[in-house]
Amino acid sequence: MILRRFRLGRMLWFLCGMLLFYGIGTAHAMTEAISFPISLECYASQEPAADGLWSILYHRVQLCPFNLVATLLFMAAIVHTLCAPYLMRWATTHTPHVLPGQQKFSIRTHLLHFLGETEIIFGLWVIPLCLTMMFFFGKDAVGHYLGHSVNYTEAFFMVVIMSIAGTRPILQLVETCLRHCARLGHESPAAWWFTLLGIAPLLGSFFTEPAAMTVTAMLLAKRFYALNPSPRFAYATLGLLFVNVSVGGTLTHIAAPPILMVVSRWQWTWSHVFFNLGLKALAGIAVSTVVYGCFFRKEFHLLQQKSSSQPVDSHCEVERPIPCGITTVHLIFLIGTIITLHTPVYFIGGFLLFLVFVRKTAVHQNPLALRQPILVGCFLAGLVIHGGLQSWWIAPVLEKLGETALFACSTLLTAFNDNAAITYLASLVPAFMHNAALQNAIVAGAVTGGGLTIIANAPNPAGTAILSKFFPSGISPLKLLLAALGPTLILAVCFCWL
Repeated sequence: MILRRFRLGRMLWFLCGMLLFYGIGTAHAMTEAISFPISLECYASQEPAADGLWSILYHRVQLCPFNLVATLLFMAAIVHTLCAPYLMRWATTHTPHVLPGQQKFSIRTHLLHFLGETEIIFGLWVIPLCLTMMFFFGKDAVGHYLGHSVNYTEAFFMVVIMSIAGTRPILQLVETCLRHCARLGHESPAAWWFTLLGIAPLLGSFFTEPAAMTVTAMLLAKRFYALNPSPRFAYATLGLLFVNVSVGGTLTHIAAPPILMVVSRWQWTWSHVFFNLGLKALAGIAVSTVVYGCFFRKEFHLLQQKSSSQPVDSHCEVERPIPCGITTVHLIFLIGTIITLHTPVYFIGGFLLFLVFVRKTAVHQNPLALRQPILVGCFLAGLVIHGGLQSWWIAPVLEKLGETALFACSTLLTAFNDNAAITYLASLVPAFMHNAALQNAIVAGAVTGGGLTIIANAPNPAGTAILSKFFPSGISPLKLLLAALGPTLILAVCFCWL
């Protein structure tokens, strides 16, 4: 039965490929003379005035049929991401049984494990994207797009900031600061839960959202997930974490990527961001955290019993104290990386020096884990390569909407694309340039929907990579969506009605 399904799947893929390349072949002559990638201004200059949305999209596909192919491949990558947990489960279910002392290599099992790694999926789908792009425009266009049109700064920054923020001195410093808040609840699991989900995400307004996600997820792993909560509570905490981190960077205009994309173009100030977005985000974080905490109040008693019998931080007593000088140097590297986040040559060079410093002070460090940051960087690099080719339909969709519809559409689109990409495309739309209400709506919607999926916000893959080990079958995108839906709706009400 499995073999039949496998053969049927191969046949369907073959037929889809034949249809795809048949369409490419018929459209090849139309795209030979088109410069790639086409700018939004070039589209606007060739479109008839007062046309409807579908007419505009149809005209753009006619002008460049590759637009449709790129979007279909992007959607295929999203579907693959949604299917990743099932691939991992299938690989585990069909692992060949061997006797002790024997080894048996199964290509199918290893292939399924490989295809089920969430962080590499978008990178894998870059391969057919580049091959198709090469067929349409030639290899020079592919090299120009990958080397000049795509901005990998965010992917590089995620690798560096995750590596630095995940070191023992930084984690110990943040944990010490948050412990003062947890002491109000006698450092119980409930006190740590409320502290890490209600206060820690606000660090994203000052030390960037990736750093806030990294330290919060690592402390949650230590203080909450290590106590083995119920699956429902585990997913609820993960969804709340993603939503709170997404909106936690709206207190300032210097850290959150969705806001950084529009600050200079729309001339936003700190006061504008704080009073139009930050205060509403604070209210939403407080309400959603309290609502979830009250809903799972009975489970906190079980976690307290587990914590009493097996203290989570019993090993902390024997940990060697870290000299203040080493912690200070780590903070300098962290702050320097944040200050130079728009200049990769600076923060990558600083990171190389940081690696040398960690090596020389290894007695006070935990082993530096680079696997997770590199996988997250691969994920984001693939996402921006695909996302950069979706502006042909995202921009006109946003331009045709009113304030409330724009907020809802921005929230929905964020679930399928990085929220920073949504706000960046919005900053290019002339209709938003002098309309503060529409500007606030698009950014509020982008940060509100940043917790619905793994790809909705750049720090989400970091949290997924850190906490996925506590979900035996992998993190289910559907369960994550359902878990994040409650806080998302609460934030939506706060942004729309407060």
